[in-house]
Amino acid sequence: MLYHNMKIAGLDRALPLCPVNENLYIGAFVMFGDTELTTACAKELLKRAPEYDYLITAEAKGIPLCHEMARLNGDSYYLLARKAPKLYMTGVLEVNVRSITTAAEQKLFLDTADAEKMKGKRILIVDDVISTGESLRAIEQLVNEAGGITVGKMTVLAEGDAKNRDDIVFLEELPLFKPDGSVL
Repeated sequence: MLYHNMKIAGLDRALPLCPVNENLYIGAFVMFGDTELTTACAKELLKRAPEYDYLITAEAKGIPLCHEMARLNGDSYYLLARKAPKLYMTGVLEVNVRSITTAAEQKLFLDTADAEKMKGKRILIVDDVISTGESLRAIEQLVNEAGGITVGKMTVLAEGDAKNRDDIVFLEELPLFKPDGSVL
């Protein structure tokens, strides 16, 4: 297996390269289980974060980051866009999303109780990696439909052309790769 070595929030990590198709590989960045990395990234993002009332992320890979940012900032609550509606939800808002790491189109759902909390509030969208921007777009659409005010979009890594966007704050650039492991 090929790896891409990089420094993220001051920590060295080796990201395994995974195929998206026969000509494109991505560096797999997974924070699950890596508490040291999650905390370091959360601290660095909070240093750059605008004032906000609530954080929101999409299920599932952004959850540890969002949780740790909320914990470190003393927030008592954060919001989650779910991949499927749950029985305990009081109602849902939904949007379609197509991510580079998921083969089929998905939906994201927001509990209407959370939507009520968001109304008129400053919302900071966070995620682990942005590539095409589809997940962030979908979350921002949910925030808008709920009447929230998006004050920023933050991510640990900006993959490929996402590094050129001026509407996100990120910690590090993550290149895209050829099948031999060289940078595209």
